[in-house]
Parts: sequence; structure tokens; C-alpha cells
Amino acid sequence: MKSPLTALALSMTLLLPLGGCVVAAVGTAGAVGLTAAQDKTMGQALDDANVSNQIKAKLLTENSEKFAEVDVEVSNGLVLLSGRVNNPEDRVRAEGIAWSAALTQDVANEIKIEPPGGFIANISDEVITGRVRARLIGSKTVKSLNFNVETYDGIVYLMGTARSARELKKAAEEASIVAGVKQVVSYVRIHQPAVHEPEPVLQGEPTSYQNGSDTSYGSDAELIGANY
Repeated sequence: MKSPLTALALSMTLLLPLGGCVVAAVGTAGAVGLTAAQDKTMGQALDDANVSNQIKAKLLTENSEKFAEVDVEVSNGLVLLSGRVNNPEDRVRAEGIAWSAALTQDVANEIKIEPPGGFIANISDEVITGRVRARLIGSKTVKSLNFNVETYDGIVYLMGTARSARELKKAAEEASIVAGVKQVVSYVRIHQPAVHEPEPVLQGEPTSYQNGSDTSYGSDAELIGANY
């Protein structure tokens, strides 16, 4: 997990071009360039880039020290917050800032209450993200550009849109076999096909798969990803 609010961590993305966080760092212009290959419209790509930039800027303005190890990923209006803060109040505040962006549709708050992890821990997560991204790119059945990848403390978070439950399962499997990965959590939405034919149910498929978003809500109304 990189620290997006520090210049040092941002510079490290140049050494890790396959990391899922690099897409968020390229900004609005980069998002437009990727639209043609992704299964999302230019408008959606621009909206996601703008939401991400707004939230990061607000976190920086609020307190760059408190939120130095909070990362922001946005896909189809869903904001994923990951990383660490020192106390529960900061975690709640970060989520409030995420909701303040005009185009935010939902927020997945995966921020942990922990002391700073340090440079080595962050770089280790970046390496895992790069390796997961490389496996998705190398897969013949996964359209890698439709997936965002973020890693915190060995937990890999997948976001984006899958063309089918089968593709999502394959992406999760590819991520899970990368060295250092402790768990794979999905916030991936499954694309609704144009043809109204039921998709075949895979034998042994996890019950966590849904036709819409691969997520659920806990008793405190907090968005929860599907675990693998």
C-alpha cells in the first residue's frame, strides 16, 4: 500500500509500473487514455478520476500527517479506503471526507487502526500489487484493465467490473496464489449481460457471488467485501 500523500511514495510508482495504484496516480488524462480498453465509458473514467483526486486533496488539506498512509481507489463511484490511521476518530473522519465528494456512490472503509507501518511495509505491499497485476495481465480469461488492485498488509483488494462470475473467480484465484498474499477481498461488480440468458452456475462457486456488486453490508451498515 503506497502513501499517496507523500512525494517519496509517489516516486516509487516509477519503479513499479504494473502496480494497481499507478492507474490512480496518472490522473484524469490517463483515465481517458484507458477508457477505450476498459469496459467503461469515458464519462465514468473521468468521474472516477475526479472523485479520487478530490478525496486525496481533501485528506491532504485536512491533515497530511494523520492520513499519510491512507490510500484511495475509485471504481464506478465506489470509493475504497485502505491503509492505517492512529485512532478510530481518524478512520471515521476519512470516510466522511470520502462521502463529501459529489459523485461518490458508496464507500468501502478498509482502514485499520494501527501505528505507522513504515517504508518497508509499504514497499512490500506495492510489490504484491505489481505481481497480482502481472498475473491478471498474463491470464487468458481475465480482462485485466477492468480490475483495480490495491494491497494493504498482504490483503489484496480487487475493484472494477467483471464480465461474469467465472471471470471474477479466476481473477481472485490468480491474486490468491501470489507470494505474500494473505487474503483476497472483492469489491468487484459483475457486468449485466445484454442478452437475457441466465449465466450457468459454477459447481462449488462461493455463495458470496452476486449478480450486482460482490459486496454486502454489516450490522452497522458498513460495506463489506467478499473474502476468498
